[in-house]
Amino acid sequence: MTTNSKQRITLFINPTIAKQAKVQAVVEGLSLTNLVEKALIQYLPNEIVIKKATGSD
Repeated sequence: MTTNSKQRITLFINPTIAKQAKVQAVVEGLSLTNLVEKALIQYLPNEIVIKKATGSD
């Protein structure tokens, strides 16, 4: 993903988690967006494989 291609999203998360994330972003010298992107990149698999379910027809 290039730095110019961003998508705005709305999330509803626990206020305590949001506060911790904001503080951690400051500690790491990142924006909250960059911190969340970094966390998602580490969490998500490198490759997503979606298989079509086989029905029992």
